[in-house]
Amino acid sequence: MRAARLIKMVLLLQSRPMMTAAELAAELEVSERTVTRDAQALSEAGIPVYADRGRAGGYRLVGGYRTRLTGLGRSEAEALFLSGLPGALREMGLQDAASAARLKVSAALLPSLRDASSSVAQRFHLDAPGWYQEPVTPELLPAVAEAVWGDLVVQARYARRPDRAAERRLEPYGLVLKGGIWYVCARAEPGGFRVYRLDRFTAVTVTSAHFTRDETFDLPGFWASRAAEFARSILRTETELRISPTGVPGLLRVMDAAVTREALAAAGPPDAQGWVRITLPVESVEVALGQLLCLGPEVEVLAPKDLRSAVAEAARGLGRLYG
Repeated sequence: MRAARLIKMVLLLQSRPMMTAAELAAELEVSERTVTRDAQALSEAGIPVYADRGRAGGYRLVGGYRTRLTGLGRSEAEALFLSGLPGALREMGLQDAASAARLKVSAALLPSLRDASSSVAQRFHLDAPGWYQEPVTPELLPAVAEAVWGDLVVQARYARRPDRAAERRLEPYGLVLKGGIWYVCARAEPGGFRVYRLDRFTAVTVTSAHFTRDETFDLPGFWASRAAEFARSILRTETELRISPTGVPGLLRVMDAAVTREALAAAGPPDAQGWVRITLPVESVEVALGQLLCLGPEVEVLAPKDLRSAVAEAARGLGRLYG
């Protein structure tokens, strides 16, 4: 809709000193000619959009013009409040700032939309930690969050193992909360981007040195790539399994879903009972034993021999226990 596009154009110009027609066209997904017509329409409506001509020219708002958030619809306002993570903000020491920001946004909304924050809070709640886990907030999280927001270099002591710690000079780019565990994505000096568990930092000093952020760094994309690499890197043992049709959904729940789907896709046709034979990478015999026992009689281990023997012994133990 043109009205929504005009509002977005005003907000874009409000957030930047100047934008070229090409930049606006790319953001709005229209032609530069459409940008020109939209700018003229805004000017005729009383919004002070000014066009600077020439190679270094572009569009800008004059006179310190600011628009109120009266263009927001109910669904947009509710989505805005839904994007906050109260628990995570509290752990990073940003609860007060977030509360003040929500109040300011509420004050700028139309009266009919000011209940958006409460209506969302009554309908949605994010509980990040997994079941049966007691979430623990790392003591050093607020300091690292401060460095992330301020693009400040940190001097940290990181212990990958309790008996082995090392000094790290890091440029912290972003924080990730995964399954109740906090991680920081940082560029090491020297070295590239890496992921560190915050609960393994034993000391953090936020320096006054600023680092220049790589504007091409994509935190969600980087995390997704590293998470996938990590999940595959720990799968060092290969198993041969027979799985029943009933057991397939359970296998997808207890094993790495992406790797399991690949194994199922590469499997041959089912046998007469509908069971399929797959080759599946697992972390270790010990880990796989606990995972496969969850499936009971819906899976048969064919190889390796030590895993098959371990499952058989567990089955015999259950038989003795239950008679």
